[in-house]
Amino acid sequence: MSAEVINGKDLAHKLRAGMKEEVSQLNKNGVIPHLTVVLVGEDPASKSYVNGKRKASEETGISSQIIELPSTATEEELLQLIAKLNNDDSVHGILVQLPLPKHIREQQVIEAIDPAKDVDGFHPVNIGRMMTGKDTFLPCTPFGILTMLKSNNIPIEGSHAVIIGRSNIVGKPVGQLLLNENATVTYCHSKTKDLKQITTKADILIVAVGKANIIGKDYLKQDAVVIDVGVNRLDNGKLTGDVDFEDAKEIASYITPVPKGVGPMTITMLLKNTIKAARGLSEN
Repeated sequence: MSAEVINGKDLAHKLRAGMKEEVSQLNKNGVIPHLTVVLVGEDPASKSYVNGKRKASEETGISSQIIELPSTATEEELLQLIAKLNNDDSVHGILVQLPLPKHIREQQVIEAIDPAKDVDGFHPVNIGRMMTGKDTFLPCTPFGILTMLKSNNIPIEGSHAVIIGRSNIVGKPVGQLLLNENATVTYCHSKTKDLKQITTKADILIVAVGKANIIGKDYLKQDAVVIDVGVNRLDNGKLTGDVDFEDAKEIASYITPVPKGVGPMTITMLLKNTIKAARGLSEN
C-alpha cells in the first residue's frame, strides 16, 4: 500500500480562502493588514521567493510592499530602514529576505525588527516565547509543518519525532513545536552516529538537510509519517527533496512531495502571522 500524499499546495489554498475572510472582516473594522518585505541584492532565488510572497499576499487581500536595496547597501542603511518601518503604524509585518550580502550581519538585522512585527518568527523574543509555549509568531516553515500534521489528524502527542537537521530556521524550532505538543523529540545532524538506527524508530520523520534523495525506505519505520523540507535542483533542472519520494512512499503512511509540499505552507503561515500582527497578537 502506498503512502497518502500530504499536498501542501491544496491545503495552502484552502487555508488562504479562510484568511481572505479574516482580512475582509479586519477591513470592515478599518484595519488593512500590511506586510513589507525588504530584499537586499539581486539573488535570483530570493527574488523568486519575494515575488511568491507578494502574489500570495494579493490572493488573501493583504497589502504588501517590496523594498529593494542594492547589494552595496550598508548594514547601517538597512538598520535605518527597519527603524523607519518599526515606527510606521500602517506596517504590521516586516520580513527581511535571507540570505543577506556577506558584509551585513544577519543576527543584527533580525534583532532590529520590532518583535511585534517579526512575522518570520526569528527574533530572540519570539523564539523565547515559542520555547516556553507562549502565544507568539511561530517560524513559518515549522508552523507550516505542524499545521500539515494537524490538518491530517496525525497523532503528535506521545509520538517519537526524529528531526534530521538542526538549523535555526527549521530543525531546531520544528522540534520545539513538536515537543510543545507532547511528542518525544530526537535531533540528528551531520555528526550523528548510526543515523539509520535512530530514524527507523521514528513515528514522524522530518528531513531538512538540503541533500537530494538521501533518505529512502531503508531509513523508515513501517507507516512512518515523512515530512520532506529539502528543495534541491538536479542537473536536469528538476526539483526534488531530501527524501527519495518514490522509494519512501512504499513504507510511509503519509509523505509530503517536493514541490507542492512544505513550500506553499511556509508562505501561507507568513500570511497568517501578518494577519495575527494586524490583530495585535490577540490569537494563535
